Amino acid sequence: MGEDVQEQVFTHADRRNHRVKLRRCLDAMYLMSAEDRFDVEGTLTGMELEICLIDNGGQPALKNHEVLDRMAQRESADGSTLQDELGKYNLELNLAPQTIAGRGLGSYEKQLRSWLSDVNVSAQQSESNVVLVGTLPTITSEHATLDSLSTGSRYKLLNDQILAARGEEIDLDIRGVEHLRQQADSIAPESANTSVQFHLQLSPQRFGAQWNAAQAIAGVQLAMGANSPYLFGSRLWAETRIVLFEQSTDTRSSELRVQGVRPRTFFGEKWIGSAMDLFEENLRYFPPLLPLCDDEDPIEALVDERTPQLGELRLHNGTIYRWNRPVYDIGENGPHLRVENRTVPAGPTPVDICANMAFYLGLSQNLAEEDDPVWRKLPFSMAERNFLAGARDGIDARQVWPGLGDIAATKLVANVLLPKAELGLARLGVDPETARRYLSIIDGRCERRQNGASWQVNFVDKLQNEQRMPRSEALRRMLLQYREYADANIPVHEWPALPQ
Repeated sequence: MGEDVQEQVFTHADRRNHRVKLRRCLDAMYLMSAEDRFDVEGTLTGMELEICLIDNGGQPALKNHEVLDRMAQRESADGSTLQDELGKYNLELNLAPQTIAGRGLGSYEKQLRSWLSDVNVSAQQSESNVVLVGTLPTITSEHATLDSLSTGSRYKLLNDQILAARGEEIDLDIRGVEHLRQQADSIAPESANTSVQFHLQLSPQRFGAQWNAAQAIAGVQLAMGANSPYLFGSRLWAETRIVLFEQSTDTRSSELRVQGVRPRTFFGEKWIGSAMDLFEENLRYFPPLLPLCDDEDPIEALVDERTPQLGELRLHNGTIYRWNRPVYDIGENGPHLRVENRTVPAGPTPVDICANMAFYLGLSQNLAEEDDPVWRKLPFSMAERNFLAGARDGIDARQVWPGLGDIAATKLVANVLLPKAELGLARLGVDPETARRYLSIIDGRCERRQNGASWQVNFVDKLQNEQRMPRSEALRRMLLQYREYADANIPVHEWPALPQ
């Protein structure tokens, strides 16, 4: 949810000085790109995974700091970290950067299983358990309150700044299979969401094509990986997380929404030529939420042959929630650029997460290198339409694809995109057997028409219709069965549809 910051009141001078510093940061980035100062050695990937904690009855467990205190004794030889997230029932695991060449995807799966096992052991000492799911199906509006936010000062400050910018309560109005309408006096409803973010380090020259490719496939990513059909007891979108994120972090008043002002959770509006296009948009379109300034002059740092931190730009960028976000960061070998893919939800299992990663990285790599790339034939507005269709309809979504027209997402993926993803993984040096293992999981979802969202819905429907069980109890029973299958690391397309 961003870097740690201290609570404070911002003045008009703070905001004015911050705008000046943001511009200077961006000018420094232009100079760094022109002078080839970015680290471009190899193709490193990274992963961030958000986690939910539930009690033994399937309800949110507000125990994240108890778990963190216990996990503080676990040494991480590879640099992976565990930290709090927005809600007291949220944690975030950051796996250290690595390559996926060879059997690197299998290494990710092994790391995930090891970390999640350790976190779960610590959680069980507080009578809670780990679960990976896009929106926590048992959460109610009583759980999503200001008191449920984690204790870090950055969360309260971010909450205060979003509400101050809006000038009114947050209005959730989600029309899906059912209709949810309610107000919230904080950004706490966003804590119902958990996702996984895939990072890919790129040279400035490759960034534009890779970002465009990632945008073009966002719809099929959601169709394959949707895992968020319920919120506050209502069945909404297959990936309700998408619309919940947009509405719960929206700084616009109702009047500004009518005027067409852009939301901070932003798909984008056009294909790009470079990462600088996105950073420029961030400065032009979005007022800073956290106008903090440090003492660094980034231009002077470059003149002195030092790597600029660009603190203001990085903090501002972290409060603009693009589904494919540009990232400037500094690693062991100097500054670099990354695409942070934030499209898919958490879960259901480590093997499913790694399958989603393989599909995304392989397919985007292949499309980014095509001589006649898809974004030259697919209008950007159609890419956004595909994205929303994938979020609403999940495994049943239809997509529009150049040369094929309107087509079922399962057919598009199985017949056209999976072979491209396999070629892309080969170019990334992934072991062929490893690539086939993870891509076969995506193919299995297409064949059985089952992902996390559809399994949840089918399971709950059977409990409600065949056992006359109330929705709240059906959701609780479903989540407990979900956790049992997930703990066994069984791919979700193989989960039995009938309650055991």
